[in-house]
Amino acid sequence: MNLRDLRYLVALADHKHFGRAAEASFVSQPTLSTQLKKLEDEIGAALVERSPRNVMLTEVGEAVVARARVILREADEIKAIARRARDPESGTVRLGIFPTLGPYLLPHVVPNIVARFPKLELILVEEKTEVLLKKLHEGELDAAILALPVHDDTLHAEFLFEETFVLAVNRQHKMAGNKRVKLNDLAEERLLLLDDGHCLREQALEVCQMAGAGERTGFRATSLETLRHMVSANVGMTLMPALSVHAPAPSSPGVSLIPFAEPAPHRRIAMIWRRTSALTAFLHQLVPLIKKIPAGLLKAPK
Repeated sequence: MNLRDLRYLVALADHKHFGRAAEASFVSQPTLSTQLKKLEDEIGAALVERSPRNVMLTEVGEAVVARARVILREADEIKAIARRARDPESGTVRLGIFPTLGPYLLPHVVPNIVARFPKLELILVEEKTEVLLKKLHEGELDAAILALPVHDDTLHAEFLFEETFVLAVNRQHKMAGNKRVKLNDLAEERLLLLDDGHCLREQALEVCQMAGAGERTGFRATSLETLRHMVSANVGMTLMPALSVHAPAPSSPGVSLIPFAEPAPHRRIAMIWRRTSALTAFLHQLVPLIKKIPAGLLKAPK
C-alpha cells in the first residue's frame, strides 16, 4: 500500500469514472485500474463495484476512501512543513471564500498579500460555505474566509471584521427617501433572498426573523448581482452587504441604498483553518493583511 495508490482511489471516488480519474491523476486508465486491483488484492476486499455504465464504491471502499483522505492530507502537511522550513514565505496557499464576499473583498486585500509575500502562490477558490468546509476538512484548502459562527472544534477561527447590511429598495419605493431604516420598519415586508446554500441567505433570514419580515416567494437568486438587478427592476427589496455597494462595485441604477439605524444588522467574518495545519504560523501572518481593509468600506455608504 502506498500514497500513490490511495490518491488513485480518492480520484476515482471523486470522479466516479476510470477515464476521468486517470486523467486527473496524470496516468493511463490501464495503469490506474491495475494499481487499484493490486490495492484490492492487498487489502483483501473489493473497493470498487465496476459496471459498464458507472463506477460505485463498495461499503468497504467508502470507508477506505474516508481514511485515505485523512492519510493524504497528513502527508501533504508533512510536505508543507518541509517547504516552510526551507523558505517560510514561499510555497502555495489555497484560500477559499464565499461568493457574496469574494469579489468585493479580494481586490482590497490581495495586493497587500502579494506585496508582503511576493514569492507566495495564492490560489483562490470561490464556493458556497458548505463546499468550502468540506474542502478544508479534506485538505483541498489551507484556509477559508467564512461568516461566523462555524461550529467545529477541529477548526481554528481568527476574527477579521464585521460588515453591516444595507437595505436596497427601488427608487420608486415608499422607503426610498429615508435616511435611515429601523428593523421594525421591515415588519410584514417580503424580501428577495438568495438560493439555498448561500450563507447570506441564512443571515438575511435571521434579520427577517428579528424584523418580523419574510421571504418573497416564487423567486430565489443565485448571486448578489441578480438581486441587485431585481431591485432595480422593481421586483422587490433585499439586504446587501456593505462591501458589495461601495465602489468599485457595479452601479445600481434605480436602486436606493438605505443604512440601518444602530445597532445595524451585520455579519462577522473570520479566517478559518484546521487546528492541525502545518501552515498555522504563516496563516497568522496573513490575518493582519486582510484586516487592513478600510473600515469605511464595512459600513453603509454616506
